[in-house]
Amino acid sequence: MVPSAQGPLLSTRCAVLGSPIAHSLSPAMHRAAYAELGLDWRYDAFEVGEDELRGFLATLGDDVRGLSLTMPLKRVALDLVDTVDPVAELIGAANTMLFEPDGSRSAHNTDVPGLIEAFAERGITAADSAVVLGGGATAASTLAALRGLRVSEVTLVVRDVARAERLLDLAAALELKTSVTDFQQVEQIGGFDLCVSTLPGGAVDPWAEHFAQVAPVVFDVAYHPWPTQLALVAHRIGTELLNGLDLLVHQASLQVEMMTGRSPAPLAAMRAAAREELDEREPQ
Repeated sequence: MVPSAQGPLLSTRCAVLGSPIAHSLSPAMHRAAYAELGLDWRYDAFEVGEDELRGFLATLGDDVRGLSLTMPLKRVALDLVDTVDPVAELIGAANTMLFEPDGSRSAHNTDVPGLIEAFAERGITAADSAVVLGGGATAASTLAALRGLRVSEVTLVVRDVARAERLLDLAAALELKTSVTDFQQVEQIGGFDLCVSTLPGGAVDPWAEHFAQVAPVVFDVAYHPWPTQLALVAHRIGTELLNGLDLLVHQASLQVEMMTGRSPAPLAAMRAAAREELDEREPQ
C-alpha cells in the first residue's frame, strides 16, 4: 500500500533529480499523469550531483510535494529525511522523497513494488527460482522484488564475485538461498523460472543466446536503445519478455499516487507518453 496525501493538496510542484538527468523519462510520464488527472501541477528535471543534494533541498519552497530521485542520489537521500520506509531502508536506496505538510521529509522506494507490479501485469505473481545478472543498485531492488514474488532461490551472475558481498548480505536478510558466479561460468547455469538482467544495454550481448534460454520469462531492465541483443534472441525463440519501460512506468505510477494522493495513476497515459518520448529520441 502506498502512502497518500492527506487533506487538500496545496503543493503543486514536483521534480526529478539526478546526474546525468537529460535522459530521464520521468517528466514525460508525470506530466502525462497530471494532465489525465486534471491537475495543474508542474514537474521539472534538475541536474543535481551527490554533493549538491543537501544544498538543493534547502532552496525548495513549501510548494514542493515530492521528488523522484535517480543515480547518484538514491543512497545519500536516506540521510536527508526524517523517516525512511522499510523497503528503502532494507536495500539502502530511495527513489522518492515526499514533503509533508508539517515540514518533514520521508524517503521511499517504488522500484521494488514497481518491479513486482510489472511482473503482475503479465500474470506473474509467484516463482520459485531466478537468475539475476549484475551486482548494482538495480540488482538489490530486484532481490527484494523477487522475495515479494515468493522466490526462494537466486543465482547472481556478476562481473566481480569479490564485490558481491553487499548483495549477499541483503539476500541473507531477505532469507533468499543465493549463489554467486561470474560470466566465465554462465554455460553451467540454467533451469530458472525467471531471468532478470539489470545490466546496461549491450553488456549481456556476448551471452545473449544463453540467457534468453535459461528461463521462460526474461526481464531486461534496459529500455534505450531497444531492443538489446538479449531481447532480440528472446523474441526469436519465444521467451516471454519484459523491459525497462515496464519497470519505469510502474515505479513512476506509484510515485504519482504517493505525491498526488490519487489512485490509480493513469498507467496507460504514462506508458504512451514514455514511448512517444523515446520515439522522438530515435535518429531519423
